[in-house]
Amino acid sequence: MNNKTTQLLSLLLIAILISCNKTERTPVLHMIGDSTMANKTDLDYPERGWGQVLPEFFDSSLTIMNYSRNGRSSRSFIYESRWDTVYSKIQPGDYVVVQFGHNDDVETKIGRHSTLEEYEYNLSKFVRETLEKGAEPILCTPIVRRNFVDSVLVETHGEYPDVVRNVANKFDVMLVDMHIQSRELVKNLGVEDSKPIYLHLPADKYKKAPDGKIDNTHFSGEGARKMASFFVDHLSKTNHELAKYIKE
Repeated sequence: MNNKTTQLLSLLLIAILISCNKTERTPVLHMIGDSTMANKTDLDYPERGWGQVLPEFFDSSLTIMNYSRNGRSSRSFIYESRWDTVYSKIQPGDYVVVQFGHNDDVETKIGRHSTLEEYEYNLSKFVRETLEKGAEPILCTPIVRRNFVDSVLVETHGEYPDVVRNVANKFDVMLVDMHIQSRELVKNLGVEDSKPIYLHLPADKYKKAPDGKIDNTHFSGEGARKMASFFVDHLSKTNHELAKYIKE
């Protein structure tokens, strides 16, 4: 065996060793949104965000970073520089899940309310800048509020879910229509049976709510898991790349 052949074999062996030792980077799932998605720090209190329970559905190889915060809107998330923080952490191959609306659509929430035009601009900014980073945005419509009037579920989000749908269509990115799915769930459960998925708490049970609480926006653990399951089921049904991380 001559020196040239020996050198070629040595280089080939080195390339094989490098290839074997090289570990493919697992993508990170970044989540931005409001209190319906956010992590709750008081685990003695039953309120949960659906992003908080989402890791229960995936194996530990997928990193999920939940940047959602109570009271935030697409507007305040940008103006408080929270999006800048997330943007700086996004790497090619990552995913960014976006769900706002509960604070955007309330006109009395000064500094958080977004007009329909502002809402579209903000969502478009999240999508466009995520794509610029080589990552994939996933848009979610806002989850329905439990708002029954004379036993009929009445819509509260107005045209805001349609804006999300339009932005997803404009950029040709994934849409998880959690608004429609949650609406059908709550409507089918009805007035009484839908209470357990939201925060309907008795008096004298939780220090945080000694007089009890009726909250038709935020979720119990049961409700949060149901909302998270809508997201996970959509990944499975569409054979999305993230589906391979879902637990059996």
